[in-house]
Amino acid sequence: MSEERRREERRRTGGPLTYREAGVDIDAGNRAVDLIRGLAAATARPESLGGIGGFGGLVALPAGRWREPVLVSGADGVGTKLKIAFMLDKHDTVGLDCVAYNVNDVACCGAEPLFLLDYIGLGRLVPEVVAMVVEGVAAGCLAAGCVLAGGETAELPGFYGPGEYDLAGFAVGVVERSHIIDGSRVASGDVLVGLASTGLQSSGFSLVRRAVFEEAGHRPDEYVAEFGRTLGEELLTPTAVYPRLLLHLAARFDIRAVVNITGGGFYDNIPRVIPAGLGVRVDRGSWPEPPVFDFVRRSGAIEPAEMFRTFNMGVGMALVVPPHQADAVCRAVREWSGFDLVAPDVPGRAAEPAPAAEQAPAAEQARLARLARLAEPPRRAWPIGEVVPLAELGLPPDAPPGRRVVIVGKDGSRF
Repeated sequence: MSEERRREERRRTGGPLTYREAGVDIDAGNRAVDLIRGLAAATARPESLGGIGGFGGLVALPAGRWREPVLVSGADGVGTKLKIAFMLDKHDTVGLDCVAYNVNDVACCGAEPLFLLDYIGLGRLVPEVVAMVVEGVAAGCLAAGCVLAGGETAELPGFYGPGEYDLAGFAVGVVERSHIIDGSRVASGDVLVGLASTGLQSSGFSLVRRAVFEEAGHRPDEYVAEFGRTLGEELLTPTAVYPRLLLHLAARFDIRAVVNITGGGFYDNIPRVIPAGLGVRVDRGSWPEPPVFDFVRRSGAIEPAEMFRTFNMGVGMALVVPPHQADAVCRAVREWSGFDLVAPDVPGRAAEPAPAAEQAPAAEQARLARLARLAEPPRRAWPIGEVVPLAELGLPPDAPPGRRVVIVGKDGSRF
């Protein structure tokens, strides 16, 4: 019986009002939990203490691996990229974006992600849609080497439009205190190494949607020759999950700072790890910018400075390294073997299986592994700039953070 007919029947008979008639279906919520239980189990590590369904997710600190363990936390959401998922009715990859935006931040401190909690808020709970979203979250956790320890699915009738939801995550990692990467050792002459992004990733989509759909009149199902696929497929490309690659590099090189280039682009993110008195010169043209950025720029007639303040422009992460290591770091990225979906690439971390009680069916693990590989970082990196004194950039000592990054164009222009 439909909800409308049920309401009519209650009004006719004078029956009691139920929570379900108010818009919250507890049975649907329970069905969703049953559908995602195996997905969470597929992400279990040896430190996992029980599955989902309890009041709290339990994860132990790995014994004997740290002398002074420091917990690192992060929280983030997918943002208005979700609107593209709603347009295409495709929900299995936005969870990868959710995980990436949390664990990538945590990894900037040198931390290994341990666990993640997710939050889905929606107007009407459809268990199958929730399961698709969480499938992406679980795949992202597998890509990062962390546990999906639990989460919350909140049915909020009247709060979201039909078919819409919000998705956020909360990640915790751990790093040895003496190995924290915080930018404090960054010095003039250090080199900025850019790690390739997968494209737009999950930042700036309010500007993307305005430029591409409203200003230029493009459609998500429109085939775009320069992408070799539809516009919607390009825009939904998952964000790269970088922690395994970053841990691999941090174990081998002197990584002095890591920048996650998300919302705020180059101008707002790079200064967060640069000490006072220093700035960064970025040489545009030292890396290839994926065609999606020029497509967005043309669609909205967006100025170059606004592009670099909003988007990653093809550089998902930036590392600050000593100049004599820059080329070797780039080579190590190219030679990296890719995701080992058993354990993070960390010295001393054995590839132990999860407890038998927490192991997911093999078919489910294989499906998540295929999805996880969509978030594998491209094996491309380039020296893209240099840390220099502010005076060398023509800036005063008290220049605000947003001005301490100067982009030098191929034609010598500066912005």
